[in-house]
Amino acid sequence: MAEGGGGCGSSCDGCQSACSPRTPVLVCADELREAGARVETVVAASDAEIDEALARFDGPARPDGLTWPSSDSKHRLVVAAATDGQLRAVVRRLVRRYAPPPSKRPDDLAADRTVPDLPPLAILPLDAAATGDLAAQLGLPRTPRQVAEAVLGDSVRRLDLLRNDGGSVTIDGALIGGADDDGRAVPWRGRIEVDDAVLSDGTDPILACAIGNAAGYAEFDGLRLLADGDPTDGRVEVAVAVPVIARKRFRPTRVRVEVRRARGRAVAVLPRDGEVQFLDDGVGGSTSRKRSWWIEPGAWAVYAAGAPVRG
Repeated sequence: MAEGGGGCGSSCDGCQSACSPRTPVLVCADELREAGARVETVVAASDAEIDEALARFDGPARPDGLTWPSSDSKHRLVVAAATDGQLRAVVRRLVRRYAPPPSKRPDDLAADRTVPDLPPLAILPLDAAATGDLAAQLGLPRTPRQVAEAVLGDSVRRLDLLRNDGGSVTIDGALIGGADDDGRAVPWRGRIEVDDAVLSDGTDPILACAIGNAAGYAEFDGLRLLADGDPTDGRVEVAVAVPVIARKRFRPTRVRVEVRRARGRAVAVLPRDGEVQFLDDGVGGSTSRKRSWWIEPGAWAVYAAGAPVRG
C-alpha cells in the first residue's frame, strides 16, 4: 500500500504457498519507490488481514452510518496474485465491506447496483507465463514495471461484477459440471434460466454449463462454449452443452453436442439430481441447491495503463 502513489501486496485466499513468489512484488515496490511513492507490502493470508488493508480506502463518516469507499483516496492498491481465485478474495472482501444491507439501501446508490463504485486496483500476476488468467484476458500490464506505471497513472477501466447468492463474487466465470476418473464429463440435470429464457427445463442431460463475465470459461473438452465474453456490456453470458443423438437411416447412431446460449442480467441454476461439481474463478466446489448470479454493471475497476515510471 502506498500513500500518494501506489502499493504492492499479496493476497492468498487462505493459501500460504501461493504467497512464496516474492520477486515480482519486491521489483514492483522498488519501481514505485523510485518514482517517489511511499510503499507498504502486506501478506494477507486471511479475510481479517485483507480487511485491515482495505480499511484504508474508507471514506469519511456518513449521516446514515454506512461504510463507504473514499472518492478521493491517496492510497492505491496492487494485488499480487498467482490465481484469479486469490484476486477474487480481495474483490469479495471489498464487496463485503461496502455493500449496504437491503434495509439501509441509500438513495445515492444506482438502481441497478447493490454496491457503490469499488476502489480501483492494479493486478500483479505472479505467474508471468500464464496466458488464460483475467489480467491476460483484459490485456492488463503483466510485468512489475508495467504494473507500477499503471497504478501511478490515471487510466482506470470499470468492469462488470458478477455477484452470487453464496455471498461471494465471480470476476471471470463459473463452469458447472464434473468429470469421472477418466476425465469424461458426467451428465447432470438441472433447470437453467437466463432472465426469461430457459436453456434447460431440467429434463436434458447436461454436460456443462458455463457462466461468463469475461472469456476464461469459453471452452469445455475442446468445445467453445461462450461466444464472446465482454466484462463491460452489463450482461452475463451463459452456455449449456447438451448431448444430442443423431440418427440417420443406414448409418451408425452418433452423438453430437448442442450448445445453447443466452445473455442477460441474471442466471439461475437448479440441480435436479443431487450434488453437482463446479469451478468458480478456478475454485472448486459443489452444490445441490439453486444458485444464482447477477451482474453489477461497472462495480469494480482496474488500473489499465500509465505513463512510464522513469525515462
